Amino acid sequence: MKREKFLPVTRQDMEERGITRPDFVYVIGDAYVDHPSFGPAILSRLLERRGFSVCILAQPDWRDPSSVTLFGEPRLGFLVSAGNMDSMVNHYSVSRKRRKKDAYSPGGKMGLRPDRAAMVYCNLIRSVYKKTPIIAGGIEASLRRMAHYDYWSDSLRRSLLMDCGADLISYGMGEHSIVEIAEALDAGLKVHDLTFIAGTCYRTKDLSGVRDYVLLPEYEKMRADRLYYAVSFYEQYRNTDPFNAKTLVEPYGSVYVVQNPPAKPLTTQEMDDLYDLPYARAWHPDYDKEGGIPAFSEVRFSITLNRGCFGACNFCALNFHQGRIIQTRSDESVLNEAKLLTKDPQFKGYIHDVGGPTANFRRPSCKKQLESGTCRNRQCLFPRPCPNLEVDHLAYTQLLQKLRKVEGVRKVFVRSGIRFDYVMLDKDDSFLRELVSHHISGQLKVAPEHVSASVLRMLGKPPHDVYTAFAQRYNQMNQALGMDQYLVPYLISSHPGCTMKDAVKLAEYLRDIHHQPEQVQDFYPTPSTLSTVMYATGVDPRTLQGNDPKSMKKVYIPSDPHEKAMQRALMQFRDPKLYSLVKEALVCAHREDLIGYGQKCLIRPEKAAGGRQRLSARGNQGASSSGKKSGSSSGKKSGSSSGGQSLSARGKNSSSVYGKQRKTKGRK
Repeated sequence: MKREKFLPVTRQDMEERGITRPDFVYVIGDAYVDHPSFGPAILSRLLERRGFSVCILAQPDWRDPSSVTLFGEPRLGFLVSAGNMDSMVNHYSVSRKRRKKDAYSPGGKMGLRPDRAAMVYCNLIRSVYKKTPIIAGGIEASLRRMAHYDYWSDSLRRSLLMDCGADLISYGMGEHSIVEIAEALDAGLKVHDLTFIAGTCYRTKDLSGVRDYVLLPEYEKMRADRLYYAVSFYEQYRNTDPFNAKTLVEPYGSVYVVQNPPAKPLTTQEMDDLYDLPYARAWHPDYDKEGGIPAFSEVRFSITLNRGCFGACNFCALNFHQGRIIQTRSDESVLNEAKLLTKDPQFKGYIHDVGGPTANFRRPSCKKQLESGTCRNRQCLFPRPCPNLEVDHLAYTQLLQKLRKVEGVRKVFVRSGIRFDYVMLDKDDSFLRELVSHHISGQLKVAPEHVSASVLRMLGKPPHDVYTAFAQRYNQMNQALGMDQYLVPYLISSHPGCTMKDAVKLAEYLRDIHHQPEQVQDFYPTPSTLSTVMYATGVDPRTLQGNDPKSMKKVYIPSDPHEKAMQRALMQFRDPKLYSLVKEALVCAHREDLIGYGQKCLIRPEKAAGGRQRLSARGNQGASSSGKKSGSSSGKKSGSSSGGQSLSARGKNSSSVYGKQRKTKGRK
């Protein structure tokens, strides 16, 4: 397989390419992987195709200002991205404990990028180059473009533009905006004059040139009373569509952060062109001696089919970053990439995924979206499917069939997650039959997330009976095909609205389906999601009436670490190590009826000799058969989506707080 040249990473590389002064220096928090699942690779290759020279400065030493001078001062500016992941999520678990590995660094080594990397890199560059344009982007900057709740400091932080030296934020996936920025700078415009580009944010002291904007609450007002933050966020949430969004203005005293409407979605041809760029499709060879980049192994033989998601789950930031309009590649483009994979010496015939944020979303949810955008006050699937929703798996099914016929391809998996509620709307079983027959490996992961109706409403997920109907349909299809493949439910604990009684209800469900999750996902409040705003404010922004902050309905927030530990333990109640937490949780929920020897009991009244838990007969059965096919389904999404693109969770006993409203600092 012929390997394309990497972009310059040293001065020698730059000079060998005949570049005396690069147009852009791209500073990134990840190691350099030239593959279209990595945002910086897409944007740098796109700029190269447009005639601009780009040098890559990967993981510079943020403690040394000279580290950003490797290529000298770029002609047009610095591009800055923290990487494919938010640096704080990359560094810390939901319990705020430092992680031991960084999958986006050589050999998985931790510590090669700073916390809040986008801010640190921008300020480092500005300390050396006082006037050079700096454009920040990527998932970290994109989700911090306006005032946001910061889980790690439990505070409301300002827009990234107010705390770093960047001139602009390119938010979202960034292809349209970065090209416009580059061409404007190349034409001689000053960076402070670039106030007109969709998909960007900028600072200003003068609003006279801003037209038809919505004025958000002032930052200090939000910090003093977080209910105003909920008001502000909901306005932002209603203005994420590129066709109908308004310009948003956030005041900081005499300074304003202005967010222009999002960039238009990419056409199929534009998507094809992006994935046809000359990527090396490998990590930089400098990393070979360190064992390479672990994250690359997850996507090396996967294919990104689409971006965007009209599922719009409340705990997901895709609505703010990629948007709700599905953008997709042509069959020809995907097949060409599959043929390219077969030429890789390491390819064993298995394409690990063909999908994106949601694999079975192959086109926009209705015809009007590409002309007038998504609806401002309703969603496509929640709380019930829109009558205008067009359900069709035919195109995706046919693509999978074509991929299986590519010479050298033995198996094509779908691992990036499917929306089971969307499948249930399709009266034709062709896709499900295709999926079960050819595209899963023993188990299918989907995400019901919970079983409690009230929690599902907070999550933005369909009612539980939709999931159980899908599970039945899935099992019936397996039986019809003579197969025995499992459903694995991906579930979440401690989400806003989840009381201890709700957590017990979930444990009872797991008991009944004989399943114990190997891993449990605790809700992680990351920037710019509705669920995070609920966590930070204790209210549901969707219930706002007019602009009255007091009109919003309160939401129970399980924020105490000990309560969260009990909710997690309930999901793994069969684990002897968690016996004490499970028993305490059941007592707190007044569900002592589940402590005993009956078939419905979760645990026995006490531990057996030697400290091992005595399980009920039902519990023993379930513990030994957690791999059995169950009426459940789900699994954490993995996948091939380049979601990181765009320039590019005191352990006091808290039993006394259960059922009470969380008191949020700063809220009156």
